[in-house]
Amino acid sequence: SADLRVEGKSKMATTAVSSNAPLKDMDEWDEFLTERYQEGKTEEQFRQYDAEANPGVAEFYRLNHQFQTFDYVMGKQKEYFGLNKGEKSIWEAAEFLNTLVDDSDPDTDLTQIEHLLQTSEAIRKDGHPRWFVLTGFIHDLGKVLCLWGEPQWGVVGDTFPVGCAYSDQIVFPEYFKANPDINNPLYQTKYGIYEPNCGLEKVHMSFGHDGYIGEVMKNYMPEESMYMLRYHSFYAAHRHGAYRHLMSKRDIEMFEWVNKFNVYDLYSKGHTKPNLKELKPYYDDLFAEFFPAKIAW
Repeated sequence: SADLRVEGKSKMATTAVSSNAPLKDMDEWDEFLTERYQEGKTEEQFRQYDAEANPGVAEFYRLNHQFQTFDYVMGKQKEYFGLNKGEKSIWEAAEFLNTLVDDSDPDTDLTQIEHLLQTSEAIRKDGHPRWFVLTGFIHDLGKVLCLWGEPQWGVVGDTFPVGCAYSDQIVFPEYFKANPDINNPLYQTKYGIYEPNCGLEKVHMSFGHDGYIGEVMKNYMPEESMYMLRYHSFYAAHRHGAYRHLMSKRDIEMFEWVNKFNVYDLYSKGHTKPNLKELKPYYDDLFAEFFPAKIAW
């Protein structure tokens, strides 16, 4: 069936891509975004910036746009959204993510835990509620998908709806030409398989760390946090205003929180090392307030 064919193709792609990952590390995508959204760029300047992106970043987006088909997304949701990877505490998940080593610059680069703490500490410093601080810490824990063999293009990258026409506000829209869904006339209509303003909870997003961490956290975190977790990489919508035709009134209200969060996601990663030992008691309390000792991943 077509389903199997896509599955087989993505399996092959996984092997090829993992052995030749276009990004030197996961943070390279974050750095690209931070630069891209640095100061009020015009649409023209976005295009210019993208055209000058380094070849690794461009290749990463090419693979992402080619392989994130509707069938691929449905297959990955089935594989991961049942949360059958065992139970871990938040610290255990963060320590597991820490084993994702950055080979490019082992001396100066911060660990994954330190990156998470930079985001959450910036949020705490500005006096936001405890659930917001916690969201800062957990928002990228879904990157553990990498450690289960998922390719870079299936873990990070701007997310977008599948099963309907692609917005030209998505970075590198030209790469969608190679996506098999381009040949499905239904998927290429404005609404595709969806109803007008049906609400994002009914929309299937490209697969990655956002959707996955949203599933992990949905029984524990407040609604505002869930929007931040699920849609923090949905730049076409929260930065460029695309896909309003699929969003409900509630989505649009809640995206104010996504925008508040985005500032910390993009700009809180400096070079100051957070002091884990000093901060640990605060986070022990915070985790205990929202979670049982271990949760399903």
